[in-house]
Amino acid sequence: MTKNENGYMLDDGLMLPAIGLGTYKLNGQAGVASMKIGIGLGYRLLDSAFNYENEGAVGQAVKQCGVPRSELVITSKLPGRRHKYTEALQTVEESLYRAGLDYYDLYLIHWPNPITGLYVEAWQAMIEAKKRGLVRSIGVCNFLPHHMERLEKETGVLPSVDQIELHPYFNQQAQRDWNSAHGVLTESWSPLGRANSVLTEPIIRAIAADHGKSVSQVILRWHIQLGALPIPKASSEQHLRENLELLDFELTEAEMAAIGTLTRPDGRLKNQDPDVYEEF
Repeated sequence: MTKNENGYMLDDGLMLPAIGLGTYKLNGQAGVASMKIGIGLGYRLLDSAFNYENEGAVGQAVKQCGVPRSELVITSKLPGRRHKYTEALQTVEESLYRAGLDYYDLYLIHWPNPITGLYVEAWQAMIEAKKRGLVRSIGVCNFLPHHMERLEKETGVLPSVDQIELHPYFNQQAQRDWNSAHGVLTESWSPLGRANSVLTEPIIRAIAADHGKSVSQVILRWHIQLGALPIPKASSEQHLRENLELLDFELTEAEMAAIGTLTRPDGRLKNQDPDVYEEF
């Protein structure tokens, strides 16, 4: 994985932009409308999941937006209940049927579900899905280093992407360092902390005032300078536009360090520890 001014080049050649659009809760006609606005403003990565139940809306946005399919990066994710090999492959196919797409650019295992313990089998299915041309790149979400080490040991293939909970209250430095050392791109879900009290933190508000930017813009810029790809959710044109305006300023090392002091050992928003959490 390499970084350039346009975003990130994965080891298999897939280019990802510096920021994506999270589509959780963007459903139905209203969801399609929001996604089309986002694409019109410049978003090129749409992040969905089988469990979001909006792959059809994503597909409609792709069809109606007027931007060539080849210029878009569309992501979906395998749910925890579909980790068995055959079921996993069928789920990828169903994801494509739902969206009306010929392929996904990126398909991720949503959670390792370590108690069920079938994530290696699911990963073997992802490898096969890529071989069949159903997806261009494969990765994971919420996988810890020992989960990914097991994937590589048993299949010889490391994920290209690890999408993890990452925000100022939980900066995931150890995980980010491991991903970077192994050429795995870190993507950030809930990069703004699901609009919780992080948006009122005096440290970030002061930095935002110094730059003439919003708190959200400062936090997203922090992600980019960490080398992570944030995927904020937004539905209004104002927020969609604001979240893209990140390239005309830069945080100092001192400002980055100050934001880093907000991290907490128990900073997960819903206590979803990948070593014990089981997604349905």
